[in-house]
Amino acid sequence: MFRFQHEEFLYGLFVLPLLVIAFLLYHRWMNQRAAKFADTATLKVISPSRSGIRPWVRFSLFLLAFALLLIAAANPQTGGRLTEVKVEGIDMIIALDVSNSMNAEDITPTRLERSRQAISQLIDRMKNDRIGMIVFAGDAYVQLPITSDFSAAKMFLNTITTDLVQTQGTDIASAIELAQKSFNETNSKKKALVIITDGESHESDPIGPAKQAAEQGIIIHTIGMGSEGGSPIPEIINGRKEGYKKDREGNTVITKLNEEILTQIAEEAGGIYIRANNSEAGLNTIFRHIQGMEKQKMGTKVYTEFESRYQPFLAVAILLLVLQTVIPERKSTWWEKLNLFGERK
Repeated sequence: MFRFQHEEFLYGLFVLPLLVIAFLLYHRWMNQRAAKFADTATLKVISPSRSGIRPWVRFSLFLLAFALLLIAAANPQTGGRLTEVKVEGIDMIIALDVSNSMNAEDITPTRLERSRQAISQLIDRMKNDRIGMIVFAGDAYVQLPITSDFSAAKMFLNTITTDLVQTQGTDIASAIELAQKSFNETNSKKKALVIITDGESHESDPIGPAKQAAEQGIIIHTIGMGSEGGSPIPEIINGRKEGYKKDREGNTVITKLNEEILTQIAEEAGGIYIRANNSEAGLNTIFRHIQGMEKQKMGTKVYTEFESRYQPFLAVAILLLVLQTVIPERKSTWWEKLNLFGERK
């Protein structure tokens, strides 16, 4: 396997044609000046040391040396041996509430956007663990199967909006049950489920599924997004806020954080409950708890060890620069004896 460690230096090779053009223009200008002074025959008489080929040789050596220095700076590397490293980690699924109430603005900028920011920061901290994502409202869907591809996780995270699930509501029980199935597909032993929601569970009771999850070794942590005082729910139409949601009587609907149900879920499944605020979403605290869990072997990662091969390019470049410096622009007695360039008196 071959690669350049610093490919950006190779862009300097585009300068080479410009140097050639500049040299040609300079050489032409010098010849025009000389022609104004005297014709070719006269110049050979009055300036016998003047050489026509040496400047070209010196410039060619400089040009080649410059190209080799750029290649050396880019550090060409060849793949050496493959190294297998055993890694340990945990499987974690984040179940994110995408019901309309997550558009509330008591957590800035919104409950959902703050949740997405916190998840993105969490992914940046993950190393050997694996992550999956579930979105839920009145129903639950797998947004991202459990994976160690953190780039894909961020890509899927950026697509999450309150429009993903058509059925409105907050069915936490459905999210827990779907997480159980997702964990079973991986045969993982160390499992953590993080539920991020405002807790307004209007569907089935989530306590029963939480107990079943705990029996399967799934630790459930919960994060409450919202405030006890509540906040109105923005009406989002074509990506723009158009007032606030109202009930049939025309009263503004207020969505409040239900901490009681989230605390019970965490207690039943051996996890912790944290209420988010504008400065801390709670995922960092929960991640520290998860990292304290006993980790399982997640397989191996294969790394290719590369060896640098810049030395020959650098050595030849230095040699050419020295040679370019030694060769004089004008004829000399010593160089004439060598007659390397086929020049005759």
